Amino acid sequence: QVQLVESGGGLVQAGGSLRLSCVASGRTFSMGWFRQAPGKEREFVAAITWSGGSTLYADSVKGRFTISRDNAKNTVYLQMNSLKPEDTAVYYCAARRGDSPLATGNRAEYDYWGQGTQVTVSS
Repeated sequence: QVQLVESGGGLVQAGGSLRLSCVASGRTFSMGWFRQAPGKEREFVAAITWSGGSTLYADSVKGRFTISRDNAKNTVYLQMNSLKPEDTAVYYCAARRGDSPLATGNRAEYDYWGQGTQVTVSS
């Protein structure tokens, strides 16, 4: 069983930046970030394969968010720039047991989930 612990959330003004981190207790393969705003479904944000050779982003964050990873530290990051009030949500880190050549945004393909970290963007 792999445990995921997110950090880096907080309150920021619109246009600001935050960097989220997710540390895994064991080796993981493909990893991703999802988010859930109050009253909404959990939605895909970004994903990355183990090698980092494939990344995938939701259209709503493309060009503003960057996912990266440091396998030596079992850590995945989400750099969030030009934040908007609509980015406000709880952000969850997720990991897959297996890898694939392409990053995936399919929530059902992720096996492990963190507890989430709150991101609030004020206007």
